[in-house]
Amino acid sequence: MAVLEKTDLTGVVAEILFCRDSAASIVSEDATVNAPGETGEVFVSLEGLPGDTHAGLTRPSCVRVKDLYPEGTEIRNTRQITVVSQEELAIIADKLGIDTLPPAWLGANLMLSGIPHLTLLPPSSRLQFSSGLTLVVDLENMPCIYPARVIDEHHPGKGSKFVTKAKHLRGFTAWVERPGTVKAGDTVAVHVPGQAGYPHR
Repeated sequence: MAVLEKTDLTGVVAEILFCRDSAASIVSEDATVNAPGETGEVFVSLEGLPGDTHAGLTRPSCVRVKDLYPEGTEIRNTRQITVVSQEELAIIADKLGIDTLPPAWLGANLMLSGIPHLTLLPPSSRLQFSSGLTLVVDLENMPCIYPARVIDEHHPGKGSKFVTKAKHLRGFTAWVERPGTVKAGDTVAVHVPGQAGYPHR
């Protein structure tokens, strides 16, 4: 029996980005610029997006898992890809009182449209793209001060509200279960686990 249930939801890829070095700047850039040919297709391997700062099969542990490991411990990399929602970014922008919030300012890798409440997809949900590329949802990406600083550079005084206004709207991190290509306009099918919520949080 299948454990994952295919939903009726279909998303569309709006933007594909990568971040060269998050230690230098969280801001990501168009990943299709150096894509081979004129298709704009980007290959995503089992390590993630080529050249992205978060690519790799393993990573050093960070503050996200500080209660589990000493910082810098080598662990499985389940935060290879950062996914955000075009609709949710518009909501954040409205809450901040700015016209638009580009996904690049959040260091995002993929911006999708058409999937309601994208950030709230349960962990272990699968996003399957037209090519067969499949991502596994890891954890909600909590708002932090780094995008706030970028927002302040463009809209002084507005970034300080990001951490509270973007809660449950900032997308999630994910890892690659099946490699494949992705390009703007590709469709994305959503599969969710049927497991009930854990009663002892």
